[in-house]
Formats: sequence, C-alpha cells, structure tokens
Amino acid sequence: MPASYDVSGIDLSSIDGVLSTTRSVRLRLDLEREVDDRTILDCIDLAEQGPTGGNQSSRRWLVVRDPETKGRLQELYFDAAGRWMVDSRTKVEGRQDRQARVMRSAAHLAEHLAEVPAIVIPTIWGVHDNSGKPGLFDSVIQNAWSFCLAARARGLGTAWVTAILNKDEELAEVLGIPAGVTPIVMLPLAWTDGEAFRSIPRRPAAEIAYFDQWGHTYEARVMGAARHYAEGPGAVYETEVDASPETVWGYISDITISSRFSTENMSCAWSDGVDGPALGATFVGRQQHKAIGEWETTSIVTEFEPNVRFGWAVGDPDDAAARWRFEIDALHGQRCRLRQTVRLGPGASGLSSAIAAMPDKEPRILSSRQREHLANMQRVVDGIKALAEGR
Repeated sequence: MPASYDVSGIDLSSIDGVLSTTRSVRLRLDLEREVDDRTILDCIDLAEQGPTGGNQSSRRWLVVRDPETKGRLQELYFDAAGRWMVDSRTKVEGRQDRQARVMRSAAHLAEHLAEVPAIVIPTIWGVHDNSGKPGLFDSVIQNAWSFCLAARARGLGTAWVTAILNKDEELAEVLGIPAGVTPIVMLPLAWTDGEAFRSIPRRPAAEIAYFDQWGHTYEARVMGAARHYAEGPGAVYETEVDASPETVWGYISDITISSRFSTENMSCAWSDGVDGPALGATFVGRQQHKAIGEWETTSIVTEFEPNVRFGWAVGDPDDAAARWRFEIDALHGQRCRLRQTVRLGPGASGLSSAIAAMPDKEPRILSSRQREHLANMQRVVDGIKALAEGR
C-alpha cells in the first residue's frame, strides 16, 4: 500500500537543501563502497511517485552491476564523448575557471565509469518520432530527476549522463533493450565523500522568470497589484551565437555597438580622460525617442568580466535610472549565448514624468516601454550575432 504523509510539518530547510545541492557528482564518487539493492529500489519507488502523462506506468529501470557490462558501457561512453573529454582536460590543464573544472570532472568519470558501484538507466516504452506530441519524455524526465534527489537525500551521488545515447543502437544491444523502448539518461550511482555539498551561483529567478509576456521581468513583483515602476520592470533578449565568447566580447565591450542597430541610441563616447572599458569608467550617450525628443545620459561601468559580462548604470549606480548588462554564456563547440538585460529604476527616468502625468495609465506605460526596449535589444543582439558570425 502507498504510504501517506502529513505534509503540514515538512522541514523546508532539509527539502531546500536537497534541491539546491543535487547536481552531477563525478570526482567525489566513492568507487570502493558498495551500494545495496534496497537503497536503489527505495529511490526508484520514490521516483515512480512523480507525475506522468495519462497516468500510465510506462517507465522501466535498468540497474547495471555486472563488471563486464559496466566495462562495455564505459567503452561506449568513451567513444561517444569520453575521449573528447580527456583531450579537453589536457587542453585546459592549469586553468581554474568553471569550464576547466567541469572538463576535469567529466574526464575523470569517463575514465572510471566501470568502477562505479551501480549504473541506473531509466527507460520508457515509446520512441520519440519528432512529432512534437507530449507524453514521452515528459513522462520520465521528472522521475529520473526524482531518483537523483532521493539518492542525494541518502548521501549518494549521481551524474546526469546523456552523451552515451548517441550510441543508442549499441547501448540497446549491450543491455538487451527491446525495440520500442527508449533509454533516457545514464545515472552512475555511488556514495560520496563526507564533505558537504553547496549550492552554486545561478541567475536569480527575477532575471529568468517572465511575467505575462516573454522577456518582461520585474525585480520585485507585487502579487495581485497593477504593475508599477517601483517593481523594477525590465526586459531580456537572448540568442545563441555561432562564435566564441572571446569574439562576442570584442563587440559587447564596445560602447558604440548599440548605436549601430538601435533606433534610440544615437551615439556613445567615453568621458574625457577615459581610455576604454573598465570598472568605474564613465561614458556619455545620446538618445532619441519620438515622444520625448533627444537627451543625454552619463553611465558608469558597474560590471566588467572579460568574455562573461559587461554592465553599466545610467546615472548614480545607487539610484540608477536604468541598469543595462550584456552577458555571455559559453556553450560547447566554440559557441555561446548572448543575452542583454535592462532594469528600470529605482531612480527617476524618462518614464517618471509620463507616469506622474497619467498615473492611471502606469501599467500600460510600463508595458509599452518594455516592448520598445525588447525591440531595440533584439536589433542590437541580433546585429552583434551577425557580426560575430561573419555575416
């Protein structure tokens, strides 16, 4: 019989701790300590409690312990991605950035996969036909992740491994998976060392959660209230670029780049005595808008991390009229994702007088300004993409 629980006394700190520290573990897997079957089955039982399309029990779980079979999986994984990971580790040797750490960790797992006590592979009856219809992956991914959470709560580590799926036919042959069944992910499973796991920096929800329209953000949305300037309205536009972060950085750190594509930004120039981009450097921009006319702003560079981010505040950084930022996310294969964000306020801006004159129309004014910013940000970001890709 399924167990029942009183959720009124749930310890949120424990739940949040598991949710915020469950991630791929590779270097800290204990390859010597055995993982008992009962623990694995308990984790699968919990994973099976997750939601599923049509309430159909179509998942099947493969638990691989046999040394010879694990060895064959390691060979497949090495051919699919491991060899590249080992080569990449050699290239980044001595570096301490995030990508170098990931490569060292990934290469370690590729070299020691067969030594992991157990490998768990969730599968599902069905084959994705690229039709776009729901009901296959959305009926198993959440369950696989629930397995990882249950394992983490018990002191076990997992790693989310999908590159081996590029060898799907060979994988099916090694494991005897019948036609019509799709393996979803490979989860190496082992106890971890005694050191604590911590959460890692991620973008805050206020920057990646959009309200009502794609790309519309708020720093502090007030539940149930009409939108207003004090909420810190903003906008986000991003796209993937087939060029390296270093190439893209050369464009976003050029303060004149926006004026090449934007319909509002007419020009930007470094202030007298400023040689170029650096933290604290100031520049003067000229803007235009059909409803306002032309005006001039002074901005200060508040974020400067080469090949990663470049940001500035319009006016006083502590009471800025707006805060702008370019960000670059490195992707595999000398590619990246370029993102531009803007956050209005908390200081007065050109919108302030319009809102003061028509306070009843504040939500409409803000939405209109967000749309205008998004349109111009798209012009700028797509323009940079074209330049970086040599088009």
